[in-house]
Amino acid sequence: MPLPSPNLDDRRFQQFVDDAKRYIQQRAPEWTDHNVSDPGVTLVETVAHMADQIVYRLNRVPDKNHLAFLDLVGITLFPPSAARTDVTFWLSAPQEDAILVPVGTEVATLRTERDEAVVFATEQDLRIVPCTMGRLVTQVSGEAVSDRTTDLAESKDVLCFAEAPNPGDCMLIGLSAAVPDCALALELDSRVDGVGVDPRQPPLVWEAWTEDGWQSCEVDRDGTGGLNRPGDVVLHIPGGHVLSRNGGHEAGWIRCRVTEPLSGQPFYTTSPTIRSAEAYTIGGTTGSIHAETVLDEPLGESTGLPGQRLRLEHAPVVAGEPSVLLQTAADDGWQDWQVVPHFSGSHPDDHHITVDATTGEIAFGPAVREADGTLRQYGAVPPKGAVIRARRYRTGGGRAGNVARGAVQVLRTSIPYVSEVVNREAALGGVDGETIEEAKLRAPITLRAQERAVTLRDYEELARRAAPETARITCLEGAENEYGAHAVRVLVVPQAVPDPGGRLRFEQLVPGDALLNRITRHLDERRLIGTRLAVGPPYYQGVTVVATVHAFRDVDADRVRRQTHDALYRHLDPLTGGSDGKGWPFGRPVQTGELFAVLQRVPGVELVDEVVLHPADPLTGKRGDPTNRIDLDAPALVFSYDHRVRVIGDSA
Repeated sequence: MPLPSPNLDDRRFQQFVDDAKRYIQQRAPEWTDHNVSDPGVTLVETVAHMADQIVYRLNRVPDKNHLAFLDLVGITLFPPSAARTDVTFWLSAPQEDAILVPVGTEVATLRTERDEAVVFATEQDLRIVPCTMGRLVTQVSGEAVSDRTTDLAESKDVLCFAEAPNPGDCMLIGLSAAVPDCALALELDSRVDGVGVDPRQPPLVWEAWTEDGWQSCEVDRDGTGGLNRPGDVVLHIPGGHVLSRNGGHEAGWIRCRVTEPLSGQPFYTTSPTIRSAEAYTIGGTTGSIHAETVLDEPLGESTGLPGQRLRLEHAPVVAGEPSVLLQTAADDGWQDWQVVPHFSGSHPDDHHITVDATTGEIAFGPAVREADGTLRQYGAVPPKGAVIRARRYRTGGGRAGNVARGAVQVLRTSIPYVSEVVNREAALGGVDGETIEEAKLRAPITLRAQERAVTLRDYEELARRAAPETARITCLEGAENEYGAHAVRVLVVPQAVPDPGGRLRFEQLVPGDALLNRITRHLDERRLIGTRLAVGPPYYQGVTVVATVHAFRDVDADRVRRQTHDALYRHLDPLTGGSDGKGWPFGRPVQTGELFAVLQRVPGVELVDEVVLHPADPLTGKRGDPTNRIDLDAPALVFSYDHRVRVIGDSA
């Protein structure tokens, strides 16, 4: 679709005449005869007619020509993309039969007075499979497995690991069925003889056996404190969990494995024990997308002519799978048409169409007259009078779908025995459609790059094209001693939605392997031969601010403390921080001077007494010595870590 053209000047002949008459009243009040019979007014109308001609031509240059040129070189608006998130359906109680959550099940955020509900739809069927505990097996590192199912049935205390546990020891639980993508609850009655581990960070990892081997399970809740007390453990089993044989028994196996403790963390001195255990399924998780699926939308009839264009009722169209499925009526049923990016490789018998995702316009192949005068048909043409319908497509998307974790909690499609739904992580990937102004800025870079990466800016532009949902991308020349000669380092900051309260977690800023691989493959096909490519996250320098401020008289100190914390986290934010609100600049140092100014602007703060910076490691939590300035290397970004603010109120 051609880009819409602006109207640079919408004034017309009569407006010019009226403006001239008003100007005459101001500058020549003695001229009182403004009738059309007056020779002066005739002259004014003549000039107004000429101005109208000039405006007519003006409206065709320069922006109009600019957009026309963009159309000629194939610059079209990027459509919006839809946010995605995993949603967990929790059962009201364990069930004896499998519960099916069908594809297309709708869930949403809460609707408020200010915000409309954001609706998500599941992308595939989810089966919440019931299960029970069948076997209990222990394995000391380097030794054969030992079946302890009989001892557990006799209510004996079973050692989970070796009497003096070592990393690699594990306890295996065999389930009666494989439960991929399900939430599993384990009720454990355990006894402790003084193990000495930190119950908040036990050196344990839960894993499930899948088609690709052992994979980690997400621990939703551990009421046992690392097998230190009786309680329940809720695990989210990864997809691909299958039945397998272990110790001569077939089951859906999960295991609890001892790992190396973190630096400075205590370790098991003796093994915990299990006296009884029970397992059951209480929920399941599946992917969802911020889009609405439209089915069986009639589009009209075919004219039988090449190049026919139709428009979907709902736009924009969300890209990805499943794509738009167009069908035309045929004698033996419905004929499917395949969506292609262009018709250059289409033959007269190919059932191909193109789709403009931004406008929802569908086009059939054109007929082009060749140099010898013959007509060549690109793509088939449906017979005249054939009914055309859109069997399936998705519409929606945009930044509004990037909701925080826990925001999706409304089940719009009733499912028996499902009591609640929640997204355990924020929804990501939603990007608004490209505007005309953004396309005009992108065009020179696109024409210069021409699908080839030469300069650092070319790498940035091509990386953004490969992953438009990323928050920030920058490219630097890689250090020769680290990446070798002729290296380009691409730093990727993923999209992240703060948790309620405006705080980002460190793991949200680490891009996933799928995102990095997609960018790497895209750039690898377009880089110069001999150029080394390194795609990864930036280095995040944790910063802890310790400050003391004085509040005005009769001002709530707790409120001032919350606002000062918010101001610090907002300013030292890698995505939206900095002086311009576009994210903390790469390599920019952090200084106490600017933080004094940030805190002084907080309402209720009378005086900023002291500000001290501590470099911190976001992974280990260790802080460095106090300082007034923290320097960052070129590929580094700042990350707020556990700021401390003391507010002193006026006691007078």
